[in-house]
Amino acid sequence: MEIVGIVAEYNPFHNGHRHQIAAARALAGECAVVCAMSGNFVQRGDCAVTDKWSRARMALEGGADLILEIPTAWAVSSAETFARGGVGVLHAAGATALSFGSETGDGAVLERVAQVLDIPEFTRALQPFLAQGLPFAQCRHRAVEELLGAEGAACLGNANDNLGVEYLRAARRLGWTPHIYPVRRVGAGHDGGHHEHYPSASYVRGEIRAGAIPMDNPAFLTYNQRGMLARLRALEVEDWEQIPDCGEGLAQRLYRAVRQGTSLEEIYDLAKTKRYAHARIRRAVLWGALGLREQDRPAQVPYLRVLGANKRGLGVLRNLDGSIPVITKPTHGKGVPLMELEAQCTDFYALCRETITPCGAEWSTSPVILREA
Repeated sequence: MEIVGIVAEYNPFHNGHRHQIAAARALAGECAVVCAMSGNFVQRGDCAVTDKWSRARMALEGGADLILEIPTAWAVSSAETFARGGVGVLHAAGATALSFGSETGDGAVLERVAQVLDIPEFTRALQPFLAQGLPFAQCRHRAVEELLGAEGAACLGNANDNLGVEYLRAARRLGWTPHIYPVRRVGAGHDGGHHEHYPSASYVRGEIRAGAIPMDNPAFLTYNQRGMLARLRALEVEDWEQIPDCGEGLAQRLYRAVRQGTSLEEIYDLAKTKRYAHARIRRAVLWGALGLREQDRPAQVPYLRVLGANKRGLGVLRNLDGSIPVITKPTHGKGVPLMELEAQCTDFYALCRETITPCGAEWSTSPVILREA
């Protein structure tokens, strides 16, 4: 049976995600759908609008079979590192295929770009654009245009296609050649607005924030803004230098912005330049507030953390070869350095909710198990 892997955030789970899972099943036939999902913090440098166990339940009820966590050290990272963490989890879980949302829906086009990004000619083409001080994503796009032409590189202008390319690169680096099932995105764009059937996740989050869509005890970083500022103002330049992607003078710039800014948005604005993308700054600020450092992230995810499963998903777990630890009972993660860090992140997340919740959820919350597949 095919095991289709999906890297996701489900922030929150919505009809577009339900459509992707259904479309992947239609393409793959009889299969299990395994999702590698961000935990309580997400790639754009923010907290998830609701906790990881609630989102795991939503995903299971929306058609997935097994939800595994992408630890925060990978989840709050550049697209390349985020993809490496998510794809690494899926590969370790025995996935035989990858499915992802795509603006083009053309796996061959994405595979061609993924191959080009890992050849020496790309590195040479990239350097002149980097020397101009442009954002990395723009430099990469222009370099690929030189090698494949504007049409060949066009997919890099699309958010989901961009991630799809990174998933394919991550798989190749693992020596893994999964079947590819790109699913054309439907409805509102990646950061678009309302759509009758398929609104974007950003639109849904906005409606939750406004109270138009009910959500039990939602979470936003601004609910814990003073706590974040307190932690950030205690950091020295040397601390910022230990955070990923804080080279090129960004560590010093963040240090100054934190000491001048009186809100998170003001810090982001003070630190932003043409070179530093807003998302890169948000991620660095969140790493600083969480107390994470680059050395906290191992070369690869060292375990599979189960957030939720149904009968079919439990079958996938039973068939694993035992080459990587599987954490189903939360207390089994006690003493594991990365899990201990994850517990600290979860305790910080408790302060970001509309109503603060107690510490210890990481060690007291069991996976969501749905008995009907």
